[in-house]
Amino acid sequence: MDAEPVLLTQPRGGVPEVTDTLAGYERACERLAAASGPLAADAERASGYRYGHEDRLIQFKREGAGIILLDPIALGEQGADWDLFNEAVGDAVWILHDSRQDLPGFADLGLRPERLFDTEIAARMLGLHRYGLAHVTEHYLGIALAKEHSAADWSYRPLSRDLRDYAALDVELLIELDEAMTRDLKRQGKLEWAQEEFSHALMTGLAPRRPHPTPWMRVSHITDLGGDARALAVAKALWQRRDELARHHDIAPTLLLSDAAIIEAAKRKPHNAAQFRAIRSLNERVRIQLGTEQGKMFERYAPIQRQIKPRVWKETIQQALDLPDAQLPQVVRQHGGGEGGNAPKSMRVWRQHHPERYRRLQACRAAVNQIAEDVRIPPDMLLKPQILRNLCWTDDPKRRDVAAFLRDEGAREWQIGLLNASLTRVIM
Repeated sequence: MDAEPVLLTQPRGGVPEVTDTLAGYERACERLAAASGPLAADAERASGYRYGHEDRLIQFKREGAGIILLDPIALGEQGADWDLFNEAVGDAVWILHDSRQDLPGFADLGLRPERLFDTEIAARMLGLHRYGLAHVTEHYLGIALAKEHSAADWSYRPLSRDLRDYAALDVELLIELDEAMTRDLKRQGKLEWAQEEFSHALMTGLAPRRPHPTPWMRVSHITDLGGDARALAVAKALWQRRDELARHHDIAPTLLLSDAAIIEAAKRKPHNAAQFRAIRSLNERVRIQLGTEQGKMFERYAPIQRQIKPRVWKETIQQALDLPDAQLPQVVRQHGGGEGGNAPKSMRVWRQHHPERYRRLQACRAAVNQIAEDVRIPPDMLLKPQILRNLCWTDDPKRRDVAAFLRDEGAREWQIGLLNASLTRVIM
């Protein structure tokens, strides 16, 4: 029987205070510059509480420097030079868990990792079925992390000792994980594959963010409104008004009005006061309960919530209902389609309208799944499903150079090497 994991409730070297002064920041950079080896890194945000997605706390650990907690908001307001940090760590490998979450925020600050080791990517590539940091540390190090504050308000100051413990534990074991997982990657013959994935993740994570072309369409369950243009107009108007108020008050939009309330209002289209009052979610303050301490965190924002009266939503809905037909949102149905475009995701479209392409797609999926099983890598990591759909969408697959196509679609060389021969045989 495997031994029970050892529970780690706080870093072994103690938990530092949060550095929020320029003098403290400069001393931290000096410590990092005098240290050596890779840099464990992580970040915390407050997107469930505040409007933006900025990093509210960034954590680092390097052998010889210990754990460092930085307040990027306070330091930024004082004019911190982030190039000083970049110079201090040089070309050290940055170790992150699920780097896609943290690299964009680092890039926004001006932090520039040159090399990456992502323990979440490594875990998937090594065939682990659970990829969370706590599960990975248990698997490789026999240590369980005390992780109880994932929904915390990281913008609030001062941070409690419990929150600092939580944040510090995110970087406490990453260096040891890097060493253990690197050994396993070498043993399985996957180290070069992983390094390609790390390089790709680093490049995409640091690239400028592209804004969503129609951000209001990201409301949860917006597709429930179907082709009802008037309902979409209500949803769009409520989203835009909510976003404007949330930005002004620096509060998470969903603390002012839930997505579910937007969809309900769009479906019901209240035309008078009685119909509006019947939609309780438009008339009551958003309340979120996630346990005693987290409930208290959300209650800090109650004064802002109370400033936004229900009549704001009523007036917004009425304006949408009064729009002339010519100003209603245009419903564009995406079925996928032609050469050079993304293939449709709906298998119903494939089966009913393109049965030959559907048969080809099924055969290609079977080939990918078999190779994924052979190398013990999840199929969606071996190849993005959309790339496979795009490959099978053409009427004339025989003219495809599969390797070139996969490369153009963003597949890495290790993926192409594993898949090219099999997929070429199938589509021919």
